[in-house]
Amino acid sequence: MILYLHGFRSSPHSFKARHMAERLQALGRADEYYCPQLPASPAEAIRLALAHADQFSPEQLTVIGSSLGGFYATWLAERVGCRAVLLNPAVKPPRDLESYVGVTTHYHSDEPFEFKHAYIDELRALAVVKITRPERYFLIAATGDEVLDWREMVAHYPGARQTVIQGSDHGIAEFADHADSVLRFCGVEPDALNALQDGGEALS
Repeated sequence: MILYLHGFRSSPHSFKARHMAERLQALGRADEYYCPQLPASPAEAIRLALAHADQFSPEQLTVIGSSLGGFYATWLAERVGCRAVLLNPAVKPPRDLESYVGVTTHYHSDEPFEFKHAYIDELRALAVVKITRPERYFLIAATGDEVLDWREMVAHYPGARQTVIQGSDHGIAEFADHADSVLRFCGVEPDALNALQDGGEALS
């Protein structure tokens, strides 16, 4: 099972979330993917994610987290012992999101939501100072991230599998190039689909 947690102001309609959904659907494993719309409250977001995660054993579950979702994914990995893939993860969101307190809108709609000052304390309560068992983490960080510092990401996940992309951006525009590596880390083997697609192209 793959649980995908989107970032701040994002949604299940983000490029990376949709690409993962489409990839797993093509593999005939759509029922092994879940990407909920997360509440603005970090405490509520974690409750929602944990309720889903607790349905599976740690060996069955991988959490993929993008940006703020990466911060949540790290807490979940430490809490339940599952694997986690971090995509340009927020390492210090209590600091980074202080300036966003107030009413804002989602990226993929005009729907407003309020990010309350109390949520900063909720974020602090979820902070993981130091990860354990780094082998269960896979970090993908872009040096061109215009929102977060990739060096903080690398330092926060010592000993973990790490892919540092030179350039790119916060959204990881070329995420499709790394999706199969993510799937393999999650325990999903995409090579059969790749062979089928290559065979189809050769016959066309």
